[in-house]
Amino acid sequence: MLKQRVVTALIAVVILLSVLFLAPSAVARVIIAILFIAGAWEWSQFLNGPPTVVRGLFVAVVAAAEAILSLYLDHPGFHFMVFAVAGAWWAAALVWVFCFPTPIPSALAWTGGALVLVPAYLAVDWLYQSSPWLLLTVLVVVWIADIGAYFTGRAFGRVKLAPKVSPGKTWEGVAGGLVLSLLAVCAVGVYFQASLGVVVPFAAVVVLVSVVGDLTVSMFKRHNGIKDSGSLFPGHGGILDRIDSLCAAAPVAAAGGIGLGIL
Repeated sequence: MLKQRVVTALIAVVILLSVLFLAPSAVARVIIAILFIAGAWEWSQFLNGPPTVVRGLFVAVVAAAEAILSLYLDHPGFHFMVFAVAGAWWAAALVWVFCFPTPIPSALAWTGGALVLVPAYLAVDWLYQSSPWLLLTVLVVVWIADIGAYFTGRAFGRVKLAPKVSPGKTWEGVAGGLVLSLLAVCAVGVYFQASLGVVVPFAAVVVLVSVVGDLTVSMFKRHNGIKDSGSLFPGHGGILDRIDSLCAAAPVAAAGGIGLGIL
């Protein structure tokens, strides 16, 4: 299983780097949009109603929102407003995760899906437009935290993080992922002579918010009796399984980074 996960991850990284640094900007932006539209299709499993109609309608709504937001990407302050809304959503989601199980009405599943996917798309697209390296930096921080949490949790995990949402995740895993990612950030910060007093706390917030993204999507999956959102990535699940942490981390990274002058 681990070997399959590693091979899949390596292939995905090669494809990602090709998109970010070799593909024309217009092509890369379209691929980013398609990625989140595919995530919307997987999220539509959580919605009640006639499957074909509801799933198609939800995907159409997310795609339309992406198109509209792209038109306003360069408007001063507009993206901050969207990212602020996303930040409020993730703060509420953190409380919700620890109150689960709770009923999830259809309207809330629709709203939650839009708040998970649409601001994340705008953030990822904005980061890419600013610099592919900025987007890659955020991705690497989230990946390192995820890898650290996986191995630390398996080796030392005892205290469950949110057992009613994701029984396999532990506080020890979160701590291990956080420490590993911050060590990497410190190394890069020293190399580029960045202010560690600003960069390290900022990276810590991004990592911790990414955990909330993971748990929130897991909450919706558990409520609907779904283990993986899809099967596109062998050993990893679907697209939503791969971008859940990023959906929370990207808007916070973009807004916080701009405000602090890091990005």
